[in-house]
Order: sequence, then structure tokens, then C-alpha cells
Amino acid sequence: MNEKVKDKIRFQRANLVVSNLEQSYKFYCDVLGFELTFEKDSEPDSYSYDVFSIDTKHTMRFAILSTASQPRSMALTEISDPALPPTPTPIRATIVLDVADVDAVVNGSKELGLKVYHEDALITHDGREGREVGILDHDGNLVVIYNIPPL
Repeated sequence: MNEKVKDKIRFQRANLVVSNLEQSYKFYCDVLGFELTFEKDSEPDSYSYDVFSIDTKHTMRFAILSTASQPRSMALTEISDPALPPTPTPIRATIVLDVADVDAVVNGSKELGLKVYHEDALITHDGREGREVGILDHDGNLVVIYNIPPL
């Protein structure tokens, strides 16, 4: 009998609040390589208003992004407020992405005018060496990219 055991938890996706989906696609799709899976206007009674503490006077749009091997792994929630308050410091959350080409992502991010932190050497728990760089998207959401070359 081959019964599949379900994990107690499964990571579904990260969701970031942004002020402009089209602008965000330039970073998340064009530079990082996500693909837009779908986009929709949020309902006026969307649960997101409550959990993200968004004033209901703002309209929202929602987008799901995927990679070839990870469907629906990223979400963006756009609120119609053109002046999102700055991200509080210290920054409290990030997404961490393993990218194939650190230089291409760094250069593409700089071309978009995004803040790119200095590159740091990455040493894994098992001694492998790689590269990592932090990037702030247009709305101050932190994305840390890294790459560990194969042995």
C-alpha cells in the first residue's frame, strides 16, 4: 500500500503589497523571471483588507506569479494608494530567491533604479560558497537573491 503522507505544513506562496502592478512586473517578471499566471480585481469585501490593514477606500488588484517548476509561488497585491507609507526599519520580512544569474538580476535591478545592496559572500551551513545580494523593489519590499554554483 503506497499511501501518500501529507506534510503538516506546505508553503504555498509569498504575497507582497505593491502600489503599481505594471511597475512591479518589470522587476518580478522581466528581471527576476517570474511569469504572470493571472491577475484580477479584488472584491470589495476581500479578506486582504483586513489582514493587510488596508483602508477600504482603496481598490485592490491581485496577481499570481509562477516559475516553470513552481506554479503560483508568488503573489502581488496592488492597492490604489500611490503613496504607500515607507517600509518600517528594521525590515521585518524578505523573500529569498535562488537565481541562475546574479549579475543579470543586479544589472536589471539597477537599470530600474532599484536600491541594490552590496554583494556579500555566502557560506552555507555545509561549507559551500556562493553569492548573495539584497534588492529593494519599487515599494521597499526586500528581495534577497543568491546563487551557489554546482560542485
